[in-house]
Amino acid sequence: MGQDEPPPYQVVAGDLRRRLTDGEWEVGARLPSRAQLAQHYGVGANVMQKAMERLIAEGLLEGRTGSGTYAAPPRERHRMIRSRHRERRGGSPFRADMYEIGSNGTWEASSEARTPAPDDIARRLGIEAADPTVRTTYEFLADGKPAQLSISWEPMAITGGTPILLPEMGPLAGKGVVERMRSIGVDIETWMEIPRPARATPEQAALLGLNTGDLVLTIERTYYAADGRAVETADIVIPDRTWEVAYEFAVDPPQTD
Repeated sequence: MGQDEPPPYQVVAGDLRRRLTDGEWEVGARLPSRAQLAQHYGVGANVMQKAMERLIAEGLLEGRTGSGTYAAPPRERHRMIRSRHRERRGGSPFRADMYEIGSNGTWEASSEARTPAPDDIARRLGIEAADPTVRTTYEFLADGKPAQLSISWEPMAITGGTPILLPEMGPLAGKGVVERMRSIGVDIETWMEIPRPARATPEQAALLGLNTGDLVLTIERTYYAADGRAVETADIVIPDRTWEVAYEFAVDPPQTD
């Protein structure tokens, strides 16, 4: 197998995924046994099991104890609405987003202080390359299932890297960027998002329960203080298969003379 070729289980999973998408098995239909499928694809039992487990994790198949494996009904694709109002609700915008669709939003975060800013991050923050930042990685969950990833950078010249401002530490742990910055007198006035389609990297796929190369939406987000300074920037990754992103804009009321 060449260095760039996918492992056998991914090849098998990909073909089964195609057959399911093409409607070879209707929703609720029982698939051939794993032994039969392994013989069809010319692979071992372990490869076949791993391929089936991948499709079960994706929600395309469902296993029934003592009965077999069946074509599962399609998963519901949720809508994630992004608007300026999400930053005015207090607390975590993600948790509020999930509450509005009846889900429990949680996350895990890990911060590293004094992380040198990469060139592109320094450009987005308006600082010098290699200037110290607080770098935080997030894994967001909706009802315990992966919903999105994020990596954010905050200039230490603003935050000081103090525990009260680290996303997972101090009395402001779990609060959004707007609220944490406000606690040190930095008022965020605007924010910009640049959405781009992309393909999941191996690391992103493993964390989001996807296949490498699956479609994702990446969002480059930057918060700006009232004086125009960039105070935080982040790269957000959202799986396209289970989430769609909508933007909501308010219309300003007419001005009176």
